[in-house]
Amino acid sequence: MLTAEQNDELTDIAPGTPMGELLRRYWYPVAFTRELEEFPVKHAKLLGEDWAVYKTASGRYGIMPEACPHRRASMAYGVVEANGLRCPYHGWLFGLDGECLEQPAERDETNFRERVRAQAGKAQEMGGLVWAYVGPDTEQSPAPELPRFDVFVMDGVRDIGWADLPCSFVQIMENAVDPHHVEFLHGRYFEFMGRQQGFEAPASFAKKHVKVGFDEFEWGIIKRRVLEGASEQDDDWAVGHPLVFPFNMRVGGANIEQMQIRVPIDRTTTRFMLYSVHAPEGVAFWEQPVVPDYEIPVFTEDGRHRTDYVEGQDIMAWVTQGAITDRTVEHLGRSDVGVTMLRRMFKAEMARVAAGEDPLGTIREQHDRIDLPCEKNKFDAGPQFALDFIEMASSRFSPQKDALKKLHVQAWEGRQKA
Repeated sequence: MLTAEQNDELTDIAPGTPMGELLRRYWYPVAFTRELEEFPVKHAKLLGEDWAVYKTASGRYGIMPEACPHRRASMAYGVVEANGLRCPYHGWLFGLDGECLEQPAERDETNFRERVRAQAGKAQEMGGLVWAYVGPDTEQSPAPELPRFDVFVMDGVRDIGWADLPCSFVQIMENAVDPHHVEFLHGRYFEFMGRQQGFEAPASFAKKHVKVGFDEFEWGIIKRRVLEGASEQDDDWAVGHPLVFPFNMRVGGANIEQMQIRVPIDRTTTRFMLYSVHAPEGVAFWEQPVVPDYEIPVFTEDGRHRTDYVEGQDIMAWVTQGAITDRTVEHLGRSDVGVTMLRRMFKAEMARVAAGEDPLGTIREQHDRIDLPCEKNKFDAGPQFALDFIEMASSRFSPQKDALKKLHVQAWEGRQKA
């Protein structure tokens, strides 16, 4: 249980707040790469602020506040130039670093232009997404490197499911260190829905948890579990999978690798993204000049949550807690040890930022790839997990669904013949 003041501190992401300052030390996806190929500038909302994100003709990416420093017109309707973004209203041009490069109709012999600057962030492309950093970037506090986590740079067939959810990202992240919910929400509840709607729920999700564990590590928290019929030698315990602080969770199994991304759009809105890579061995992957993205359904036609697939069940649990769950009236038990650990981690990292230190997960060295620990044999279910995942989780809505199933079946048949 938290006090009202503690709950506010945990969920207030505005500039200048402890959580807001912490979150502004990380990179976030703010657009699909294909969006800026289709049109080179768009509006993006991140951490409660409005931004214009764009791509120049030379292939460089930029992000700046949406309101022009001149008279506040929207730069999301700006003209993309070779070296920056020009305001559509009066033509003031701002470079990638926020410098005002041109002021049409103003006198050249004054220093007016040098006295105007946009608080631009940094933007880069990786894995079909445009990523942005909008925190401090000075000589004393330079921007960190964009972490090139394995899922975003590995070989395979990828796609991205997404939905914008009306709740704080914190209650979604608390779910990432709550293993016990799987056997009930994705097990018993899934079976109940199957009986009502005439489908068979995947059996692997219903296995009882015998033991759970959590370990802090350099990127966040490793979550471990021992399921009934398994042991500590199995992947779910021996390897586990990580909550990647502060807004990701890395999962995997049966040659499907996934990063679940929970972007804080504002205090009560989260963009939930499922970045999946299908990478079975022994088969050829088709070319993907564009990474497909698709919206996953949240509600049915009658306004109820759609809960006939795994992530839809999670979404129901997150959103029905309220836009910001009232932690002053909760009753945490021994099964909530991971939630308590995460809240303490947020508190500790806020304090580090306030002391002028880098928070957890900051990387300052250039690198090609960061490999994260993640189980391969999920729930001790073997190759069947891949087909269950495609049929009964968010991938059922992917435009590649049938091709992905064929890819995994082909790989499995090849291994059987070998």
